[in-house]
Amino acid sequence: MTTADRPLRPVWADVDLGAVTANVESLRSVIGPVQFCAVVKADGYGHGAVRVAQAALRGGADLLGVALVDEGAELRAAGISAPILVLSQASPDELDELVARDLDATVYTEAGVAGLVAAAERARRGPQEPVPVHLKVDTGMNRVGAQPLDVVSLARLMDGAPGLRLASVFTHFAVADEPNNAFTAEQTRRYRAVLADLQVAGIAVPLRHAANTAGAIAHPDTRFDLVRCGIGMYGLDPSPALANRVVLQPVMSLKSRVSHVKRVAAGEGISYGLTYAPDRETTIATVPLGYADGVARRLSSTGGQVLVGGRRCPIAGNITMDQLLVDCGDHPVAVGDAVVLLGDQGGEYIGAAEWAERLGTIGYEIMCGISPRVPRRYRENGP
Repeated sequence: MTTADRPLRPVWADVDLGAVTANVESLRSVIGPVQFCAVVKADGYGHGAVRVAQAALRGGADLLGVALVDEGAELRAAGISAPILVLSQASPDELDELVARDLDATVYTEAGVAGLVAAAERARRGPQEPVPVHLKVDTGMNRVGAQPLDVVSLARLMDGAPGLRLASVFTHFAVADEPNNAFTAEQTRRYRAVLADLQVAGIAVPLRHAANTAGAIAHPDTRFDLVRCGIGMYGLDPSPALANRVVLQPVMSLKSRVSHVKRVAAGEGISYGLTYAPDRETTIATVPLGYADGVARRLSSTGGQVLVGGRRCPIAGNITMDQLLVDCGDHPVAVGDAVVLLGDQGGEYIGAAEWAERLGTIGYEIMCGISPRVPRRYRENGP
């Protein structure tokens, strides 16, 4: 990084694109010879969708998954030509853009099929250039998807539409990250039953997919023709129960620098509410980022720490919108010293999984919660 690239505010997130590529390669080595959908929705889980997508494709991803038509349009505008699947049924207002950007559609209702037919007609997409459509079936998560009994009729509707092409039938697991939960097997049974119904009806299914990262790792029989990997690609295990099943490299580090240092007497209250009072004289360092940057306010009350000088130091008092305070004890610390909130320093490491455990949430939320106002710095080729 050159001086010109340095953010004006001493707060940034390092994103290791080499780690993204390595994680895709590592996951592919485990899941075997099936297609790989790299899920880059929500701005690549907060890492930057375009750069992550490019890195994933370098690692061998076959297609990309997004949640919104706008997300797919962003990738197309960046020059990405790989297939892009919009993982939920688009709203009627989005369909013309979906077709114009050559995105793969998801449907699970008759209205969704009808809307796509009309959009394909407006774009003059006929049998020679049909819109790829992925039919999603709800096998028990009860979020979105067609009911199993409706899948054959929906597939027939698409089969009779000259501007559409059935690209796949897929489902999504609710508890694949719990390897001992029998419901994943039940969902798989229901999905296979739908596929059997389609076969009896004479409807060919070009592609079958069900597994997310957790399913791909823990349930080999659910890999079918394609897996959709998100969280593992970013270097996080899907759950503690699946930790270390695949060699993954952390992708994002969150860093800052000390902006102010002061000595505080024993018993002095610190930050809003004065809820933290050291039992001895100590050095308090101010770090210029807070909950507006994605550091949850309650992290301080659940034992949150940061790394300063290669040592773990507790967050002192309530995290504020733009700043947090750190109890450095009697260790030397100065304005400008490096602070690591997520990442490694001096042999110590704090990861998103640690934050998630302290906050009673999951690593997905931690990564997606790092605010857009935190500049991302990209490294292409590892350390």
